[in-house]
Amino acid sequence: MAVLTGLFNRYSTLIQISPLVITLVLFLVGPVIVIIILSLWKFDGFMTLEGVWTLRNYEKIFTRSLTALNYWQTLKMFLITWGITFVIGFTLAYFLVFDIVKLRTKMLLFLLCVVPFWTSAVIRTVAWIPFLGTEGIINQAIMGLGLSDQPLKFLLFSEFAVLLSYVQIFTLFMMAPLFNVMARINKDLIEAARDNGASAFQILWNVILPLCKPGIAIGTIFVIALVASDYTAIRILGGSRVGTVAASMANQVYNFQYPPAAATAMILLIVVLLLVGGVMRVVDVRRQL
Repeated sequence: MAVLTGLFNRYSTLIQISPLVITLVLFLVGPVIVIIILSLWKFDGFMTLEGVWTLRNYEKIFTRSLTALNYWQTLKMFLITWGITFVIGFTLAYFLVFDIVKLRTKMLLFLLCVVPFWTSAVIRTVAWIPFLGTEGIINQAIMGLGLSDQPLKFLLFSEFAVLLSYVQIFTLFMMAPLFNVMARINKDLIEAARDNGASAFQILWNVILPLCKPGIAIGTIFVIALVASDYTAIRILGGSRVGTVAASMANQVYNFQYPPAAATAMILLIVVLLLVGGVMRVVDVRRQL
C-alpha cells in the first residue's frame, strides 16, 4: 500500500491529466493522423490504391484554378459574414450591457437570443426556403405591394441565401464573447472619459472597442471555423451556384474520392490554424478562456 501511495504521489500530475491526454489522442490526434495517411495514398480516378504513396493529391490542390476559386469564395464568405455578424453582435451586446439596467432583464433578453439555437442548425437552414423561394413569403409580399412584377430569383439558391443563413446562425457566436467582455468593463472608465469631455463616439472608439478586443478575437475564431467547415447551408441554400472548400471536399467524399478529400481537409485545416494563430498573436485571448 505504501508503494502505491508513493507512486501516486510521484506521478499524481501525470495521473490527473491522463484522461485529457487519452481523449485528445483518441479523438483529435488519432483522426488527424489517419487523414494524413489517407491523403498520401494514390487515387487513380476510380480506386484508392492503399499503400501506394504519392503527393499528387496535394499537387492537384495547388495547380487547379477551381481550387483557387473555392478558397477565394470561402474567404469572401468569411469576410462578409464576419463584418455583418460583428456589427449586429456588437450592437446587441452594447445594448444589453449599457442600455439595459436590470440584470434580470439583461439575462432574459440574452436568453431570447439563444432560444433559436435550441433547434438544429439544419432545421433553421431549411426554414429559410419557404421565405426565400419564388413562391415564398418574401416574394409574395413584394409582388403584393407592387414592387416587382416577377419573383426575385436571387433570394434562394444563391450566395445571398447562404450569407443570410450564416448571419442568422453565427451572430450569437460573435455576440456572446462580446457580451461577456463588455459586461466586465469598469463603468468608471466611461464616466471618467465623459467627465474629461469625450464624445460618445470617442468613448466607443478609444475606450470600449480596445477593451473588447479579446471578445472580438474569440468571435472571429468562431466565425472562421464555422464558415470554413460549413457545407450544409451551401448544399441546401446555395444550390450549385456557390462553391467553397468545404463543399468541394464534401463532393469528393460523396464520390468516394477519399485521398483527394483528405488532402483538401489537411490544407483547409492548416489554413484555418494559420488564421486562428494570427488572431491569437494579435490579441491575447487567453485572458477570456
